[in-house]
Amino acid sequence: MVEQIFKLSRDNEKAVEKVIFDENVHYLHMVFNKNEGLPEHLSNSNVYMTVVRGMLSIGLDDQDIHEYEAGTLLKIPFQTKMNVKNLHDETLELIVVKAPAPKN
Repeated sequence: MVEQIFKLSRDNEKAVEKVIFDENVHYLHMVFNKNEGLPEHLSNSNVYMTVVRGMLSIGLDDQDIHEYEAGTLLKIPFQTKMNVKNLHDETLELIVVKAPAPKN
């Protein structure tokens, strides 16, 4: 078999899954319920964030929080301060791709 197969969780429980974490790319699957999210941090690569379901509430650098619905793809530059949250009742599901893969 040439291809590798990876499975993503399919429930509504909080998850930050490192699906692919190699020297080429970091591919993460995230699920957050209301008032859950990530600690504020600086992006350690170019980040491509796809909202699969729910509504993403995100503060970038010193901007106010912006909200993005399912079907939205964000491109976030390296070294951007990120504050990722779900402030809504519906479960938030994200696919996050970091490319190139961070060195550390």
